[in-house]
Amino acid sequence: MTRVCLTGAGGFIGSHVAERLLARGDEVVGLDNFDPFYPRRIKERNLEAARASRGFQFHELDILDTAAIRRLLTADTVVVHLAAKAGVRPSLEDPAGYLRANVTGTQSLIDACRDAGVSRVVFGSSSSVYGDDTPPPFREDAPAVHPISPYAATKRAAELLLEAQAPHVGLRVAALRFFTVYGPRQRPDLAIHRFVRRLSDGEPITMFGDGSEARDYTYIDDIVSGVVSAVDWTRTGPIDLEVFNLGGNETVALARLITEISAALGIEPRIERTGRQAGDVRLTSADLTKSHRVLGYRPTVPFPEGIRRFVAWFRETHAHQ
Repeated sequence: MTRVCLTGAGGFIGSHVAERLLARGDEVVGLDNFDPFYPRRIKERNLEAARASRGFQFHELDILDTAAIRRLLTADTVVVHLAAKAGVRPSLEDPAGYLRANVTGTQSLIDACRDAGVSRVVFGSSSSVYGDDTPPPFREDAPAVHPISPYAATKRAAELLLEAQAPHVGLRVAALRFFTVYGPRQRPDLAIHRFVRRLSDGEPITMFGDGSEARDYTYIDDIVSGVVSAVDWTRTGPIDLEVFNLGGNETVALARLITEISAALGIEPRIERTGRQAGDVRLTSADLTKSHRVLGYRPTVPFPEGIRRFVAWFRETHAHQ
């Protein structure tokens, strides 16, 4: 059994990670501050399955409360740090808020780990750190020095804080760069969820750009498998930070995304076109060589199947709202 402190436990990814860890017999201490970015009731619903497990305890607190987090940690705890202000476009409107949560919050967690003697950390980073000038497929050793949004900059800054301090604090850190995660419980502001909702309600959807912008979409089950593998890797990894890509192994253009969603719903889309959105990269594409070699990571859910699963989940939950 592993004792895991999971920040952002009520979120889309965090709640799925909690359930997987609990299912294999781990003890999970979940933290979340219920940031109002989207309604609290959504996160409360995300947590229902985990709360039903005897191996789960939950604390509502902010990661900037270093002392409170320190009291929850023991030297054998693995910290899985997924708490963050998310979203590229909102970060353009509130850079200071993103800096506080994503950078200062990460430093607060590092301080708590140092004081508690914690040596194992898994950090949820983002493919957005690669910016628009990294040649595809993106390798973990790419410089990643030109982020094009405050959100991306804060994720890269958090990586650098962990890397700079890992040898001094004695941390084995797996920094996981997630590539456009989707699936049940996906945040309502993200494209797949938003498109499915609007088409289901008979509303038009907005296509930003010419439809050629492409993403390496990754189904939630595959991301969770990568996170759990990283938790295990921290048992024997070096005192340092290692970066791993977690992607879906297929780059999908926006136009194809709309086609797949429309087919899964059985609805002909009405599309309104507009220009590219500020802060959005043109392409993401993960090189999975390292994550497969070191973590044994291999995505298993093809994109069309993942979309069908999301639509089935959406219809079931939407029918009960």
